[in-house]
Amino acid sequence: MNDTIDGKPIVVTYCPLCGTGIAFEANVQEGRHTFGVSGLLYQSDLLMYDHQTESLWSQISMHAVAGPLTGEKLTPIFLEHTTWAEWRTAHPTTLVLSTKTGSFRSYERDPYLGYADRPDIMFDTTHFDSRYHPKEWVVGVEIDGTAKGYPFKELAKASSPIHDQIGGQRITVHFNQSARSASVTDADGKPLPSIMAFWFAWYAFHPKTEIFTAP
Repeated sequence: MNDTIDGKPIVVTYCPLCGTGIAFEANVQEGRHTFGVSGLLYQSDLLMYDHQTESLWSQISMHAVAGPLTGEKLTPIFLEHTTWAEWRTAHPTTLVLSTKTGSFRSYERDPYLGYADRPDIMFDTTHFDSRYHPKEWVVGVEIDGTAKGYPFKELAKASSPIHDQIGGQRITVHFNQSARSASVTDADGKPLPSIMAFWFAWYAFHPKTEIFTAP
């Protein structure tokens, strides 16, 4: 979805196969770009394209993988996965995306019903790790080339908030088990962009990831 918040152009993306909702700044090379869904996949994750150059962009790896802008990176912005009840309580005056889009699609029907609970994935990935259920929720963070995943199964065993270090930087992971949500802040309490994803998807793009385990 292409949108503008507080005058800043953004794009909000979602891949149901990986469980990944990621938002980015929409300015690339100092120009605004708008994005669409290509219908192609890489590592089971969606590939977007920009309307201006038709370059293909990997959502989770956050850079262009084909076309004139190959190698260009997208800048992620903070986005939180949570329940509608939690969000509405925290932001009672929030604006909500309308389902009246002009499309004939029924937004009350989930075409992937049951997918998040099954161990199978629809498309193969290059890297796979069986330490966790493929659809285990993970909040992942990457700082200065160091990636670390925090499986919800482990977060549920620890006391939130959880203080940690990644790439020499202090961070705090806030886990809300009832809302099945997790967010990350820096040492000053400022929200950090992170990725909430299925375990298989996080590992496919970060095979050298560190993993948080509850003490």
